[in-house]
Amino acid sequence: MKRRDFFKKSIGASVLAGATFSLGSLEPLMAAPPALPYDLVALLGGPPDLLFDKGIAALGGMKKFVKKGQRVVIKPNIGWDKAPEFAANTNPHLVKRIVQHCFQAGAKEVLVFDHTCHEWTKCYRNSGIEEAVQSAGGKMIPAHTESYYRNVTIKGAKRLTETKVHEAMLNADVFINVPILKHHSSSKASIGMKNLMGVVWDRGYYHKNDLNQCIADFMLFKRPTLTVVDAYNAMVKNGPVGVSTSDLVNLKALIIGVDPVATDAAAIKFLDKSPHDIGHIRIAAEMGIGQIDIDKLRIKRIKV
Repeated sequence: MKRRDFFKKSIGASVLAGATFSLGSLEPLMAAPPALPYDLVALLGGPPDLLFDKGIAALGGMKKFVKKGQRVVIKPNIGWDKAPEFAANTNPHLVKRIVQHCFQAGAKEVLVFDHTCHEWTKCYRNSGIEEAVQSAGGKMIPAHTESYYRNVTIKGAKRLTETKVHEAMLNADVFINVPILKHHSSSKASIGMKNLMGVVWDRGYYHKNDLNQCIADFMLFKRPTLTVVDAYNAMVKNGPVGVSTSDLVNLKALIIGVDPVATDAAAIKFLDKSPHDIGHIRIAAEMGIGQIDIDKLRIKRIKV
């Protein structure tokens, strides 16, 4: 399925009006909360903040996920000392809007972090995410030393049976994963589940002990409350850092859902790839963590 066909093939002209479509019966291995009208929302054709406004509204608003007085932790991709136009990190406008929605829903605090690959203060600043979060009233917190992490055991894991996880994630009432869609030289793709390598201390263990299995194993420990996939500018080659803006395709897209496998499976189609060809997506589905077959999900597709 070609990237634009994800919207065109089964939808037709009525998508221009933001029509709703049911693609088969709902049979996810890990079902969405019954109060939600859809399992995921796929949006196309606008800036990231506007797409999020429309997408979260389609799921019933942020109050479905964030209650008054709760502590929210948001995990974007901030791994690289790169400016926003290179799309190595999550779009700062998207992160800002999510922070704003959390506070509007009644959050008492919103914390944002990533265990970066490049020097952390430069990543936070030059990605544009630090300024975006602070301007919305959120707080950037550090993740660059081992003292911020706590030992956890992952029951049922095959390779990642234990690891150290950032204390902010462990103490969160609500955890929102906000990855950016991009090619990755080791795992073929970096989306939601791969993005969660940024909440653990020893990422090197993953690479030495079956990367894709470790990525899937971690999902047995902590499932995000919500996953928001930034596919505004998708990196289609030379990931995860990128070389130039020629590595990007301006899709102007966003995927929002509660099933981490389903959101990754839907997003990878924008890179013209099958989710079954991405090791950690396939393994996570086989482990019963989520639904890889998006035709079995209730999807609302919106074109702005």
